[in-house]
Amino acid sequence: MGCHACASICPKSCISMESDKEGFLYPNVDYNLCIRCKQCINVCPIINKEEVMNDPVAYSCINNDETIRLDSSSGGIFTLVAENVIDRDGAVFGASFNDQSEVVHVFVETKENLEQLRGSKYVQSKIGNSYKKAKEFLDSGREVLFTGTPCQIAGLKSYLEKLYTNLSTMDIVCHGVPSPDVWHKYVEFRETEAGSLAQRIAFRRKDEGWKRFSVSFLFKNNTEYRQNLRNDLFMRAFLKDVCLRPACYDCKYKGLNRQSDLTLADFWGVQNILPEMDDDKGTSLIFVNSEMGQRLFNEVKDKMLYQEVDINEAVKYNSAAIKSVKYNPKRDGFMAEKESLPFDKLVAKYCNEPLQRRIRNKVRSGIKKILVKTKLINIVNSARK
Repeated sequence: MGCHACASICPKSCISMESDKEGFLYPNVDYNLCIRCKQCINVCPIINKEEVMNDPVAYSCINNDETIRLDSSSGGIFTLVAENVIDRDGAVFGASFNDQSEVVHVFVETKENLEQLRGSKYVQSKIGNSYKKAKEFLDSGREVLFTGTPCQIAGLKSYLEKLYTNLSTMDIVCHGVPSPDVWHKYVEFRETEAGSLAQRIAFRRKDEGWKRFSVSFLFKNNTEYRQNLRNDLFMRAFLKDVCLRPACYDCKYKGLNRQSDLTLADFWGVQNILPEMDDDKGTSLIFVNSEMGQRLFNEVKDKMLYQEVDINEAVKYNSAAIKSVKYNPKRDGFMAEKESLPFDKLVAKYCNEPLQRRIRNKVRSGIKKILVKTKLINIVNSARK
């Protein structure tokens, strides 16, 4: 799953994380340096999977700061928790874009720098030396908030080998991680189309609303590409599940019992459960998984609008919390031809819906609109009587 725990703990640095032909990082061992200490085996969170028994509580949340909320993927809750940790001279770890438009794990120590960690990045981040740096901070007595995918949190906790009272962790409800190589091909495609290098990338702009979020590239020639998730080429490939890491089709970290203290997610379906908390600007679904998580939540709850929800009702619309995506049989073809086909042609070949299905969906949508309109007319007529 590429969590980096084995590479981070190796005392001889004989394990390196190297890309396979699909662009995913896997551990590679130099057996000439290996001393057979088995620390890599003992630290692996899959070989030594921790069973978690807790009783998580779910909340629907919205940051009171409208600016932060609109700049965030959903309700802007990450920023509240992270700022609170920084106020205590803590460090916050999370995913950020580097100068090459790669997604890497970094840490920040000021509120101003939290901007680079804010917002979803639909690429598997490189952990690098983040586990080691987090341990240095923890051992020195500093507070650390470490955010990442559920498998990255598992890797960190396994690497640390003991509990730290100054560590808090936050994971996400993860759809799956796309190939960094596919992402690189897409960035190249966009930069070629624009005739300029990208200087800022955002996956979750809310110009068309939270539910129809847009991908945005701002280029150095001051032009911008922006397209919503249904029309953006990379998002179509991502949501069609043709470029995810193989482990994501059988993720070992799905479920409600998580190792993290807090879990963040978009509250998809909030309009059906708490319509009063849906204005299409972004609503967060939060799982509080531990006493530490409850403490973190209590420390910031006065800065947000929140309401407790039935966790089982909430995940009905957030199936990624509890089950893996289905393997797309077109994945092998997509990955095999990613080097030979232009990105737009690649997506057109493997991600377009068949014509019959598109027609069927449009017919269903049309019928639904007619039924809704008819129902409204009947309600109005009944009221007039």
